[in-house]
Amino acid sequence: MPQWLHLDDPNLWLVLAGTVLVGAASALVGVFAFLRRRALVGDAVAHSVLPGIALAFVVGQSRSLAVLLPGAFISGLLALWSIDAIARNSRIKPDAATGLVLSVFFGTGILLMTWIQRSQGAAQAGLDRFLFGQAAGILPTDLYLFAAVAAFLAVCIAIALKEFRLLSFDPEFARAIGMPFRSLEGLLAVLTVLAVVIGVQTVGVVLMAALLITPAAAARFWTDRLGTMLLLAAGIAAMGSMAGSMVSYAVPRQPTGPWIIVALSALALASMAFAPRRGWLAQRIRLAAYRRKIARENVLKAFWHAAEEQRPEVASVPGAGHPTSPVLSEAQLLERRAFVPRSLRRSMRKLARQGLLQAVQAQPDAVSAAGWQATPEGLRAGARLARIHRLWELYLTEKLRIAPDHVHDDAEAIEHLITPELEAELEAVLDHPERDPHGSAIPRPNGTGSRGKDRTEKPINPKAG
Repeated sequence: MPQWLHLDDPNLWLVLAGTVLVGAASALVGVFAFLRRRALVGDAVAHSVLPGIALAFVVGQSRSLAVLLPGAFISGLLALWSIDAIARNSRIKPDAATGLVLSVFFGTGILLMTWIQRSQGAAQAGLDRFLFGQAAGILPTDLYLFAAVAAFLAVCIAIALKEFRLLSFDPEFARAIGMPFRSLEGLLAVLTVLAVVIGVQTVGVVLMAALLITPAAAARFWTDRLGTMLLLAAGIAAMGSMAGSMVSYAVPRQPTGPWIIVALSALALASMAFAPRRGWLAQRIRLAAYRRKIARENVLKAFWHAAEEQRPEVASVPGAGHPTSPVLSEAQLLERRAFVPRSLRRSMRKLARQGLLQAVQAQPDAVSAAGWQATPEGLRAGARLARIHRLWELYLTEKLRIAPDHVHDDAEAIEHLITPELEAELEAVLDHPERDPHGSAIPRPNGTGSRGKDRTEKPINPKAG
């Protein structure tokens, strides 16, 4: 055990318990602020409690949380009411109203704190901890208050979870079914103010918004379910609070609140980078896999086009049979399409393992392959891509009235995304066409010639699609 870690220090456990309770409670409320895109509102409330704290001190002449927090609560509610009133009764938009209220309340609080410091003497000592937080000043009585408020917040959210979910994701539907929309918003506002009020001593009014929003933002990368997101946000907030508190305890003269926010930010960045579905790394992996898939499919389509050029009657005459893949070298494939040589070689090796390409030897005892040839399965896969490409070009020209010379790039992108179900529906919508807008035959679903009603007498253009 490290020498600096004194587990028998009661102050350590007091700070850990207090910061974990405050962090988890704030994260639960912050999830709904995050989902409703009200992050700035949380910041405004956090800054707006400062004048309430100052006035409560002037009236009660005490730095006890029991005296200061009611003033902070009233001030925070007044700030929320002001934001709502300004946005509803003027042409000022909600974000501007939020910034206006934040500035006015915080400026007033700074003025009051300055006046108190100059006129109240030693009685005001320690009052400035609400600006930047001072978790080391948590007392046992404060811990009981934190636990009570955290339990109240958790119970309220559990009881009204269904209503809060609807309020966050579909407020218009909530109004339409007669849900008490204003009452629910008021309840959520009260819970937000309560979370801010108990958190200002830990991280201060300046950093309180980060304690509200950062755990929710980190949790969102891991799940799509609200219940799971609430639990994850609370857990992330608890871990960040513990980490920040331990750093502050281990390193002399290090503030707890800022270190908690640094730890939470590190967890949020880790979630952003490594979350399995929405993380940056997972997205990069999926994007790379998709690009490799496109490269392989383009190789197969190149073999189909070569087969089509070799025997155009197979693609243009119904019932003409299956085309045969020509043997193409790497250089010939590079001439046909702007492949990246390294990517092309990797794609051909992968296709060979999948049984879609096969190496062709120049002689029975040759060491290296003379080229590559698509197997029947590979040729059918290439024909399907050409088929989707040409169907989509026809759809864009016939249904959307786009010029035929403007549809190729769109078809190049969509051909890799169309599912077999959409392919069948697309063909039905187009009445089973035989040729695309350029006169090229549309391959049959099994990779042989076209079928259906002939819509054009233009000559075949084997390089199209």
